[in-house]
Amino acid sequence: MDYEKFAMQIVEKARRAGADEADVYLSHGRESEVSIRMGEIEILKSAGSRGLGLRVFAGNRLGFAYTTDFTDAAIDEFVRRTLALSAETSVDEFNGLPQLDKGFSAPNLDLFDPKLAGIGTDWKIETAKKMEKAAMAYDKRITNSNGAGVYDGDGTTVLANSNGIVASYSSTYCYLVCQPVADDVEGKKQTNYWYTFKHFYDELEDPEEIAIIAAQRCVRQLGATKEKTRKCPVIFDPVVAAELIGAIAGAVDGDAVFKRSTYLVDKLGEKIAGDNITIVDDPVRVRGLSSQPFDDEGVPTYKKAIVDKGVLKTYLYDTYTANKVGTKTTGNGQRGFTSTPNIGTYNLYLEAGKHSREEIIKSVSDGFYVTQMMGFGLNMANGDYSRGASGLWIKDGELAYPVEEMTVASNMIDILKGIEMVGSDLDFRDGTNSPTIKITEMTVSGT
Repeated sequence: MDYEKFAMQIVEKARRAGADEADVYLSHGRESEVSIRMGEIEILKSAGSRGLGLRVFAGNRLGFAYTTDFTDAAIDEFVRRTLALSAETSVDEFNGLPQLDKGFSAPNLDLFDPKLAGIGTDWKIETAKKMEKAAMAYDKRITNSNGAGVYDGDGTTVLANSNGIVASYSSTYCYLVCQPVADDVEGKKQTNYWYTFKHFYDELEDPEEIAIIAAQRCVRQLGATKEKTRKCPVIFDPVVAAELIGAIAGAVDGDAVFKRSTYLVDKLGEKIAGDNITIVDDPVRVRGLSSQPFDDEGVPTYKKAIVDKGVLKTYLYDTYTANKVGTKTTGNGQRGFTSTPNIGTYNLYLEAGKHSREEIIKSVSDGFYVTQMMGFGLNMANGDYSRGASGLWIKDGELAYPVEEMTVASNMIDILKGIEMVGSDLDFRDGTNSPTIKITEMTVSGT
């Protein structure tokens, strides 16, 4: 099927049925999952899927519906039903499609690997077993497993609208993960994980190395205790630092700003962090794990600094929110075929600094090196931040012993201004990434 032509035909049907404007978001693809636990296959799954969502605007009223039935009769009824839904909604002057210049040509971001579709099930099973076996062989205290898995798939996204925009792109992915479980002498268990996630098969990290890192992260937490409550320096390793950077995205959501429900309201153009902090949203990164040549409303995407050398430079908008505020969309409208657009980020990251991980650790005489976070403890309205944490305690510049059942707390503005060292170890391992960061002081609660 020519999905671009098909999507545009639905748009034209909607216009003939009475829509002033219409757009179609269509996706189709396949996914595969192989999961192993204790040497046995737990999940072996392969599936294909396709679906489309249709938005219509009639008299500034929005109608939305989605379907997975692409037959002619079903599509005709689907379009009729979507128009009928719009008649039941209220008038909203801010509804409508983005106003774009015609002739946009989506850049090739190199997101599709044809080799992945040919990777056989036998390889996936063997790779998952190899990871679990390598993890358990690393240390005799690793006696159990939460599994090892291989996930891969591909997908194509098509966007067509009544302003004459039609575009598409395709991508593939492959994800390997290993999750060992260790026991200490008292029978207390610790678990951790590690993974590799890429668009291209040839870029995947060695499965056994993934397993060994997972085992190391697991075993080093054995014998963990609590530390006394105090204020001290806190270092976030890249995994948990990325979670912190991801939390900042919610604070620059244009809808939250419009509702004045974020701690960064009225901060545009202000210094909210040190000169060492630049946070970037880069949808057009070649082979980026969250790259898109256009957003899910058909708006061309572009690289932007959200925070540039400590200064808040932009909020993020989709078309509807931008219309409410009286500004332009930033190309951050995101959706699946079952939903209307919301605001989201792409390849979000904190730019690397100049300090090695070892140098950052050596700078702390008494502090907390956080490797895992639990729960969600951010008040977006005022920036108060409190989360459960585990990791390693630092003594005299060395990782001394494991700690767990701790809480780290502060306020996001204080955290941002308190990031005194940024690591050089930025690794684009996921959709949101960060190097190691050191925060001058946080409240660390334990015993």
